[in-house]
Amino acid sequence: MTLDPTAKRRPRPPRPLKPRRLPPPLNEASVRELALGYAARFATTRTKLLRYLARKLKERGWDGAQPADPEALADRLAELGYIDDAAWAAMKGRAMAARGLGHRRVTGELAAAGVAEDDRGAAPEAGDALATALAFARRKRLGPFARIRSDDAAVRQKALAAFLRAGHDLAVARAILAAATPDEAEALAE
Repeated sequence: MTLDPTAKRRPRPPRPLKPRRLPPPLNEASVRELALGYAARFATTRTKLLRYLARKLKERGWDGAQPADPEALADRLAELGYIDDAAWAAMKGRAMAARGLGHRRVTGELAAAGVAEDDRGAAPEAGDALATALAFARRKRLGPFARIRSDDAAVRQKALAAFLRAGHDLAVARAILAAATPDEAEALAE
């Protein structure tokens, strides 16, 4: 018996799906393991850890003798130094400033991550505004760093809007966009 390669095969009947085994509800030890694993894998803030634990508790339920207390667990991890909001804010702020994002955008991101205002003080200050705005203009090829220089008002408005979305000050954005050459824009920082 020879097989015809052009002949159509009959489709296999679908296999019945195995019922998905749900993970067991959480208890004190499993919540502690989840928190330690999360803190070990990711640089995180206290608030982000609490959001993660709340989501896991909602998904899997609670099976402990006492009510769940993720706040005390987060406090303990912060006390042990596994979570440090100020260090996380400094690291995240430096990384965002290196990408050319402005002070407003950086502080907004830190606030959204739940970093307290006194811990946000480690973020780069507005004094570096011109340097970060220049880095942003270079990276996005805006103003004097554009491949093709255009004096069109619509192009200028679009570039200005990009600066504002990135968290830069309006006056700084206008000064960079007014520069005719990259050297002239770089001279603004000196």
